[in-house]
Amino acid sequence: MIVVLTGPTASGKSSMALSLATKGPLAQRLEIISMDSAQVYRGMDIGTAKPSPEERAAVPHHLIDLIDPWQAYSAARFRDDAKSAIADIRRRGRIPLVVGGSLLYGRALEGGLSSLPETEATIREAVACEAKERGWPGMHAALAQVDPITAARLMPHDAQRISRALEVFRMSGRPISAWISDQAGTEPTKEQETLQWISLEPHDRSWLHQRIAARFKQMLMHGLLEEVSRLMAQPGMHPTLASMRAVGYRQCLQWLLGQAKKGNSLEDQGIAATRQFAKRQLTWLRSMPERRVVACDDAGAEAAAVAAWLALTQPS
Repeated sequence: MIVVLTGPTASGKSSMALSLATKGPLAQRLEIISMDSAQVYRGMDIGTAKPSPEERAAVPHHLIDLIDPWQAYSAARFRDDAKSAIADIRRRGRIPLVVGGSLLYGRALEGGLSSLPETEATIREAVACEAKERGWPGMHAALAQVDPITAARLMPHDAQRISRALEVFRMSGRPISAWISDQAGTEPTKEQETLQWISLEPHDRSWLHQRIAARFKQMLMHGLLEEVSRLMAQPGMHPTLASMRAVGYRQCLQWLLGQAKKGNSLEDQGIAATRQFAKRQLTWLRSMPERRVVACDDAGAEAAAVAAWLALTQPS
């Protein structure tokens, strides 16, 4: 069994994990495994709210800065990397704590992903070129024609997942929903981890919205736009990469390319996109009745998280 500390973006997951690892009954016993699909990329520091060097020196962190932003990463690779990190941490007699909001990665670690076919670079490039002409809402409409089940759960601008679903269909001739359905009901194997979820969720959604706005403003002040510009200047970088589809990075890149929506500032667009991202995360979390919810906007959130941890990990 392994505990996952999750929640929507800006809910305070990283700071909570650091508190758990440095204070109270779990102090000096925890090591953190990042469950963040953007923190794996080197050079993407500001927009991912990556832990600082001082924080990473205070508490060991894993699965951060694994690859360059022009390289590919997947939920399946996360599963393998996380399992390896968990085994190493346990061999040292310490306790792994998985922290992050990339819920698909958590599902992969839990063993709930079907074995989707790998797609060829030519197909990915063809989808990307088509998206330039039609736009992602147009690609979403195309997906609805061949895989209405997947299209119904995706937002029209969710470029990464729309692209992946179209790639799988064009590669295999089967919709991605059919591949996932094949896996449904499969009994877990001995190699799969049992996950216990602690989810930081606010009572008051406006509390989260205020934190999202303040954090994105701070990211811009600390040089997020310049970070994206530096990244795009590197060989191998292009706008259709998965790394550049991450929330915040996509809006900055569109701004730099002159493709941003007219009439709104970069700040407004980044905040709006992050709020939509948080809304999708909360929707997913609310479909997980087994999670233990901690009100992150409550003064007693840290004590509640410790109590949830102890309830999950101590024998009854």
